[in-house]
Amino acid sequence: QVQLVESGGGLVQAGGSLRLSCAASGRTASSYAMGWFRQAPGKEREFVAAINWSGSSTFHAGSMKGRFTISRDNAKNTLYLQMNSLKPEDTAVYYCAAVLPRGGNVYYTELYEYHYWGQGTQVTVSS
Repeated sequence: QVQLVESGGGLVQAGGSLRLSCAASGRTASSYAMGWFRQAPGKEREFVAAINWSGSSTFHAGSMKGRFTISRDNAKNTLYLQMNSLKPEDTAVYYCAAVLPRGGNVYYTELYEYHYWGQGTQVTVSS
């Protein structure tokens, strides 16, 4: 089992940057494939980015590609999301999630595939 705690959210002007962190605790935290999702008010939770357990493979949602970068530091058991060129439509609660890979060093992009979730961190982008 793994516990996840996000941090780094806040208020930023359009065009600015933020780096979110997700601290994972648990004996085998570095073995988990991980991802970022977000949920804006009145909308469903949506996929942002995913990374395999080793950090060798990543995938970013189309609308975030080129602006957001997912990474991880397994020595620190920490997942990151670097967000640049932020837009007001990026305003949402951002969640990190984790799942033990079922086969191979893979990442997952679907919400239902993840078993563990953090409590979320609010990101607000002002225009």
